[in-house]
Amino acid sequence: MEDRPHKPHREKKDKGKGKEKQKGFNEKAFAPKSGRRADRQGRRNVERNQTRLHVPLVNRTPDDEPPPIIVAIVGPPGVGKTTLPKSLVRRYSKQTLNDAKGPITVVSGKKRRLTFIECNNDLNSMIDIGKIADLVLLMIDGSFGFEMETFEFLNILQAHGFPKVIGILTHLDLIKKAATLRATKKALKKRFWTEIYAGAKLFYLSGVLNGRYPDSEILNLSRFISVMKFRPLVFRNAHTYVLADRIEDLTPREQIRTSGGKCDRTVTMYGYVRGTHLRTGARVHVPGVGDLAVKSVEALGDPCPLPGTDPEQEKKRKLSEKKKLVLHAPMSDVGGVTYDKDAVWINVPGSFTRGNDGVVQGEGEQMVMDLQDAGATLEDVVARSKIRLLGSSSKTLTVQGLDMNGDGDDDDDDDREGLDDEESDFDGEEDSDSDDEHQDRDSKASSSHFRGTNTGRTALRQPTRSIPSSSKQHTEVEYVESDSDLGDYDGDDQVRVRFDDEEDGDIPSADEDDEAAEDNEDEEAPRWKQNLATRARTTLSRKAHRKDWIKMIYASDLSPEEILRDPKDDVEGAREAEDEMVDDFFRIKNKAGAGEDETLDRSKESLSEKELKRWEDEEMLESIRHLFITGDDNPPEDEDEKSHDEEGGEEGGEDVDDDQEVPEKVDPAAALSAKKEALKRKFDAQYDDPESAKLDFYEEKKDEIARQLVLNRAEFEGIDAEARTLIEGFRPGQYVRIELVDVPCELIENFDPTYPLIVGGLLASEERFGFVQVRIKRHRWFTRTLKNNDPLIISVGWRRFQTVPIYSLDDHSIRMRMLKYTPEHMHCYATFYGPVSLPNTGFCAFNFLDGSNPGFRISATGVVLNIDRSVKIVKKIKLTGVPYKIYKNTAFIKDMFNSALEVAKFEGANIRTVSGIRGQIKKALPKPDGAFRATFEDKVLKSDIIFLRAWYSVQPRKYYNPVTSLLLGDKEKWTGMRLTGQVRRDEGLKTPLDVNSTYKPIERPARRFNPLVVPKKLQAALPYASKPKVMLPQRGQTYLQKRAVVMEPEERKAVALLQQIRALRKDQVARRKEKKVEKKQERHKKLAKEQALKSEKEKEKRKEYMRVAGQKSKRAAELEEGGARSKRRKI
Repeated sequence: MEDRPHKPHREKKDKGKGKEKQKGFNEKAFAPKSGRRADRQGRRNVERNQTRLHVPLVNRTPDDEPPPIIVAIVGPPGVGKTTLPKSLVRRYSKQTLNDAKGPITVVSGKKRRLTFIECNNDLNSMIDIGKIADLVLLMIDGSFGFEMETFEFLNILQAHGFPKVIGILTHLDLIKKAATLRATKKALKKRFWTEIYAGAKLFYLSGVLNGRYPDSEILNLSRFISVMKFRPLVFRNAHTYVLADRIEDLTPREQIRTSGGKCDRTVTMYGYVRGTHLRTGARVHVPGVGDLAVKSVEALGDPCPLPGTDPEQEKKRKLSEKKKLVLHAPMSDVGGVTYDKDAVWINVPGSFTRGNDGVVQGEGEQMVMDLQDAGATLEDVVARSKIRLLGSSSKTLTVQGLDMNGDGDDDDDDDREGLDDEESDFDGEEDSDSDDEHQDRDSKASSSHFRGTNTGRTALRQPTRSIPSSSKQHTEVEYVESDSDLGDYDGDDQVRVRFDDEEDGDIPSADEDDEAAEDNEDEEAPRWKQNLATRARTTLSRKAHRKDWIKMIYASDLSPEEILRDPKDDVEGAREAEDEMVDDFFRIKNKAGAGEDETLDRSKESLSEKELKRWEDEEMLESIRHLFITGDDNPPEDEDEKSHDEEGGEEGGEDVDDDQEVPEKVDPAAALSAKKEALKRKFDAQYDDPESAKLDFYEEKKDEIARQLVLNRAEFEGIDAEARTLIEGFRPGQYVRIELVDVPCELIENFDPTYPLIVGGLLASEERFGFVQVRIKRHRWFTRTLKNNDPLIISVGWRRFQTVPIYSLDDHSIRMRMLKYTPEHMHCYATFYGPVSLPNTGFCAFNFLDGSNPGFRISATGVVLNIDRSVKIVKKIKLTGVPYKIYKNTAFIKDMFNSALEVAKFEGANIRTVSGIRGQIKKALPKPDGAFRATFEDKVLKSDIIFLRAWYSVQPRKYYNPVTSLLLGDKEKWTGMRLTGQVRRDEGLKTPLDVNSTYKPIERPARRFNPLVVPKKLQAALPYASKPKVMLPQRGQTYLQKRAVVMEPEERKAVALLQQIRALRKDQVARRKEKKVEKKQERHKKLAKEQALKSEKEKEKRKEYMRVAGQKSKRAAELEEGGARSKRRKI
């Protein structure tokens, strides 16, 4: 088989692809025939190119160790949210979760981790998750469709920054018919694309097998999640936040017991830093709790480390399955090891009692049980044991009794243990072929460093101040890497040094080293003892160690007095602190000479009078005048050459010889002209081809951002981690421990891990409160109109609070006019009192947060405009008064104002009557108070009402009530300020009835007007046509009225007969009218039925016609866009 030749691979067949490349691409062959289609295609290409471009943002997340990506599972209840994280965790970590609560962090790749968190059906949780989620898995019940909670969450995302969203359809196994399943998928996909964007990813989960979704479908979903790219959002790019995955209460138990559990707590929260750098001094806001003060922040070891740091793993293309088994879920009781500030907690499930003998226990469980059942302390065990420090020691180590203070002996014990460890290490380095040589070396080491049987210290330790290490849980010794790690130690007697290949420690002085070297000159010494004095002198001959001002200034441990204090003045404190520190093996005593001047480390250098007198020399000032803006452009030739010679001497380290070539000096005028030529060429290129400059703007900005990131990394590259943390804060991706003080006790008592716990960092400007002006619009799905001065719950930034807004509208850029209600389908302004937020920050508003009220709960959305305290909101006001004295066109008005001062404010204002007579306010009257004189364009009556139109300034109420839902037992039952009607409805009270507010019938008596009287002289002068034709009333009776009519009997009978006939006729006509009305009603009913049937038929015809027309138009559009490509060209 090995000798058999391998068959060569088949050559790839050319199926006609790329013919245009072979024979040349013919652009005319693919050009559209119609100009309209060419225009449409060109517009489409331009729009497609524009959608690719976006505003370049600086990604503040580090690339080497980014924080885990937050994947939120959101959806209505009963849609299968809990099953999905269990399936994904099983896919990534091969572990099964019984109860998934809180954040669950897994490793998905060499440079990526994922944090899964499930969002419950609470509106507060949806708001918090929408602010921090990097990826949202939006679950939709395929058998039911979209629900109200889904649309609410999408609108919350639109207000707080839209992350990546993936739709997941579940319960598709309930749809049995294939055609119905296809139609359902198509309809839901179309609606999902309408809400998100066209082309949004939608996955389908068919059913549940063994409590999980099918592995193939979860595999496809996990692969898609693992390769997704995320763009930084604006709000998260400017704020830091921590999603807490663990919370601990550090309040002393005695304080809780004495206060009955109702005292403020000291709480620590653990999580990864996200967003920007977390600074220690900044305040934070916990949504659902309130603003809290940070006592301390410390970086801990990563509980779910990235496997990419392993050099062997770097060579591999794919991450091994063993590296993916890391799972961090403290709230779900998963994860064996938990790191803390000063301890490492090992969580082993099960019961640890000696009675459970039948339970099989592993090695780790047995170790924990042995530690719990230990009857003696380590001190007792050491006291009973016979441990020798060195092999040649004659006495064993003993544990002495404790002092009253207890500090000195503990330090001695620590020293002995440290020495023992070092000695064992040294013995391990040497060759141990001969036991005699080993004992000789041990005896020499013991005699040279320990005199007699005293193994304690020979001198006091010198204290060293340094920043506390944030990783105390490591058991290995951490060595300093630079001078800044040694603190501000400037001791005269001893210094800490580090050899090239040995551990650092306190080295004895040069005198002792010389004596030791002379004693052991001829004797064989270990390798680590050779040339000890020489190395110590070399170390001490270096530049004197200076204080690390960065750590001193940014560290909060030292006060300014301690920083500026001279170490020599505080010898007593140094010696006391020295006893508390554990030092290493050697010490060096460095005694400064008495004649040497003390070199002080200060921010300003000390200046002498000789140096200051140099600046009085005019020649020296003239020589450097050209270096300033007000000086000459060209420097003097001799000075230029002189300065050039000096620079050359400094760079070379020695004087320049006469025969050495001196480079030619650069002419400033020539350099300036060359610079102008380059700028001119750049301008000409941009002017000739402006499109290229526009296209390069995007790439230019990206390159600028990349260069700035490189500069930032290079700036902090040489600084140690602790000093860098003090300057810029904790970087995103670090696992930190945040200690908060004055936390309400209800947070611990009513803590529920199913609700997210977020620590959001506040900017310096966001800690202030003031009047915030926003642009707001009532949501189109919210049924009720928003009323002015009604309480509204606003979610802006990290905060959720209830406030009382005032709505207004810009009245032709003259004034802000108050509105009583929000306008329909239109934006308006709102001003409320609350925390200051940055402009362009989105927000959403709610009338209520509980789910008991049906309907859409998001009442309004908007954006913050500015924080302007000078904005005045005014409303209309009408002041009314009545005249009490009238003099032709002048009248005295009362009941409009209360004092002469008010009248003085409105002097010259325009007034008018109800009948339309215009006037003006002139002057206030002495009596009665508030009366004034006004003039009108016509005479007014006493019955007229005079009114004044004015504008009244309105100030928003200073009401701020934060939403503290996490402090309640039932998180969904938070209630803020209620309206008066709601209070009456809850309490069962009736609305009080004001008698003056009831409607009464209006009775207006008829007015009688006097007749028009024209004087007789005027009547005589008028022509006949204009004279009034008024006839006098007749005073006597007429002839017809006076005469009496006497009828004959025949005439009476005829008149009676006619009256009877008329009565019968009248009755007949009335009955005919009634019958006609009845027939008309019956006919109208019949016509209505016929019209209803006819309208139904017309509606069906119209629907059928529109369906056919829609199909035709759709077919025509498809043919225009892509159908024509499939047609073959007929020859």
